[in-house]
Amino acid sequence: MRLREYFCGAHKRNTVEELKKLIREVPDWPKKGILFYDITTLLKDKAGLQQLIDALAAQYSGKQIDLVLGIEARGFIFAPALACRLGAGFAPVRKPGKLPAETASVTYELEYGTDSLEMHRDAIQPGQRVLIVDDLLATGGTGRACVQLARELGADVAGMAVVVELEFLHGRSKLEDVDVFSLLQYSA
Repeated sequence: MRLREYFCGAHKRNTVEELKKLIREVPDWPKKGILFYDITTLLKDKAGLQQLIDALAAQYSGKQIDLVLGIEARGFIFAPALACRLGAGFAPVRKPGKLPAETASVTYELEYGTDSLEMHRDAIQPGQRVLIVDDLLATGGTGRACVQLARELGADVAGMAVVVELEFLHGRSKLEDVDVFSLLQYSA
């Protein structure tokens, strides 16, 4: 059975529920009223980590991904493993001042201020199909900025994959022109 077939229907539901059980919920962190979904407990579970990478790979198998972009910092955990599974390369998307060669950057709005992301100018060849990977989709600002940066460098953005999506923050609304796949969704 191919991975894509395995992660459809009942098998996918079982996998999602199994993975959610491995995520620790931490109330009132980083501040009172916030329920934090801590994926470190999932990462240390060897079977859970393997299931997670298998499920992400199944979603993009056969989609001719040339390059997987990992957003700092937790995107770095998943993107290289996924790139290996897809037969693609990996490129980091970093906070300013972390990359040694010439960079392209984009500044984006946060709830209280701005932030920036950078990539090496030569990380993407024009026309390459790229997949953007991160651990979390919350408000969508970081994802939107990464899409913008990749497109400015000539990429064909094939999609964005995240492990956890906080649906109640409506991050997808900033990514309507991108095929977004989230493995685990939380509605509140």
